[in-house]
Amino acid sequence: MKEDNKASDRSYLDTTLPFEERVVDLVGQLTLEEKVGLMSHPAKGIPRLNIPAYNYWSEALHGVARNGRATVFPQAIGMAATWDKDLIKKVASAISDEGRAKYHAALKRNGYTDQYQGLNFWSPNVNIFRDPRWGRGQETWGEDPFLTGELAAAFVKGLQGNDPKYLKTAACAKHFAVHSGPEKERHTFNAIVTKRELYDTYLPAFKKLVQDADVEAVMGAYNRTLGEVCCASKLLIEDILRGEWKFKGHYVSDCWALADFHLNHKVTKDAPESAALAIKRGCDLGCDHVFDEIPEAIERGLITEEDVDHALERSLLSRFKLGMFDPPDQVPFTSISMDVVGCDANRKLAYQTAVESVVLLKNKDNILPIKPTTKKIFVTGPNATSTEVLLGNYYGFNDQMVTMLEGITGRIPEGMGMEYTTGAMLKHPREIKETWAPGMAQSSDLAIVCGGFSSFLEGEEGESLLSPEDGDRHSISLPASQVNYIKELAILGTKIVLVLTGGSPIALGDVEDMVDAILFIWYPGMEGGRAVADVLFGDASPSGKLPLTFPKSLDQIPAFDDYSMAGRTYRYMEKEPLYPFGFGLSYSQFAYNDLKLEKEKIELGDSLSVSVMVQNIGAITAPEVVQFYLSDLEASTIVPIHHLIGFTRVMLESGEKQKVEFIITPEMMSFFNDDGKLTLEPGDFRLEVGGCSPGKRGQDLGAPKPISMNFTIG
Repeated sequence: MKEDNKASDRSYLDTTLPFEERVVDLVGQLTLEEKVGLMSHPAKGIPRLNIPAYNYWSEALHGVARNGRATVFPQAIGMAATWDKDLIKKVASAISDEGRAKYHAALKRNGYTDQYQGLNFWSPNVNIFRDPRWGRGQETWGEDPFLTGELAAAFVKGLQGNDPKYLKTAACAKHFAVHSGPEKERHTFNAIVTKRELYDTYLPAFKKLVQDADVEAVMGAYNRTLGEVCCASKLLIEDILRGEWKFKGHYVSDCWALADFHLNHKVTKDAPESAALAIKRGCDLGCDHVFDEIPEAIERGLITEEDVDHALERSLLSRFKLGMFDPPDQVPFTSISMDVVGCDANRKLAYQTAVESVVLLKNKDNILPIKPTTKKIFVTGPNATSTEVLLGNYYGFNDQMVTMLEGITGRIPEGMGMEYTTGAMLKHPREIKETWAPGMAQSSDLAIVCGGFSSFLEGEEGESLLSPEDGDRHSISLPASQVNYIKELAILGTKIVLVLTGGSPIALGDVEDMVDAILFIWYPGMEGGRAVADVLFGDASPSGKLPLTFPKSLDQIPAFDDYSMAGRTYRYMEKEPLYPFGFGLSYSQFAYNDLKLEKEKIELGDSLSVSVMVQNIGAITAPEVVQFYLSDLEASTIVPIHHLIGFTRVMLESGEKQKVEFIITPEMMSFFNDDGKLTLEPGDFRLEVGGCSPGKRGQDLGAPKPISMNFTIG
């Protein structure tokens, strides 16, 4: 270590040098104790070098989280329902603006930044939502690897910014890999998948974020995959992430996952062995205190100080890219002021995102939007006045949250009557048997029942009130308290609009037939009430599409701990769902016509240009999400029944037509073989274009009739 600490010897402060060279210089000036102090999420300060303490653990799943005031956007699964990449990038850019402002304010106030005040955002979660019981599915972008990758890549680009030198914030793809419940077993579970399933389902989104979005960090999962702990997996970290994909960023453990090595997975004997294994396999930053045992690991000969240097260089490089060692006037984001936090522009963006996330699942006799001739409405249900259902998990706070009742109250036209009562509890039976609710419903033209789940009934390990030991759901049905209340209203002939909150599919059973309309609004963020009200009254047409399949019941899907994709998601599920992937109705109607292929037979390795005409045949201007699906009809191994290869949002006036063009690449026509290798074979393929995933169920529910054509690879 250099002992001369004159500024002239500190090349790491020379902003004309490459970051990589500066990092090496800094690490070379540190003692082993100082190095170790920088390798856990609460990185210690180094006073002699004027380096303040810094905490890597910050969250930004759908807004700056757990750090006071922020704009609260819809939960990630709700953002996924927009199918709007441009919007998602704008949301993430707004989040990173607020994160930057709050970081510099905390640094100025305290001289350092504590947990949740930093610029390393441990988002997005790109695990595949393969099972509706998983409580953390709400954090994801759905069940489809392609959709997840496309939307999450836009999110990462928005978070990290487009400056050629500096990162605005540092995004993190988590949890690598093959991780989606059960929550209570995550510290001991070994996920078993085939190489084909690994590459076909569980890895594509991570690859997209690494190679297309240049994500700065990757977080390892708690569990084992194919026998190896994910935070020290040769296959996942060495062979795939850094080998095949050439990832150059840093790898961080999930919190307390390194302690699981010796305490739960039993792959090491103690903390020094766990620290050594993680360092040797490429985990650079620990979200716990296991890396405090690095000196003992070195003494035992398990690793060398050079191994430690390589790991520290990767994590410190992120801090250099964030401008933490450079004069503020040279870093373009340091001037973002606190005025941006919760500003009007960001509120409007939260509103737009909430509107676009609303999925209309049913609209019998076009009962929605609410007609101007309606005399009186009845607002009821356990979630009508709930702020909790706006939040999701990993949330920030805002003093202007708009509940459903507040949103409807602000929108209802003068002269239209309205009454309200809770009517039912979220999950418990009513304590008071007698209620005025049926009478209020009978005297109204329409009952708007606000029900579903809250983020406190599903979530991470330890979060759920339904299952506090894990956070998952052991039933996906609407709670009996709500079902009984809806029956109580329906038996009187009340017309019911059911507004459902939730982060995952809800099996409705008989309720689906009892109600006239269903809006699924996820956890819609601070502007949720206003957005939903505007959809109810027709100021905006619903355009959200489901980013996952809603099964009719748990009987339709395999065991929760079975990670095989057989029978799961729209790609491999052969049973008829309640609501299919990609489904969502509009207040208008659309027609798909004139599908054209450049050729009906192409050579192996060629791309194929296609076009389709989409027309709004309804009476109002409305957006539609055009979806492209491909089926390989002659593959030599198991392949998806059909899979999403492209999508785009179009806004069409009544009667307007638009030609949508698309290119099918050889990679889209390929599949992963049993060895996990991308394979392109000759044979017949079917392309289907429409407003929902292929299948009779979507059309039965009112989705536009899709259009399809076959082509051949010769």
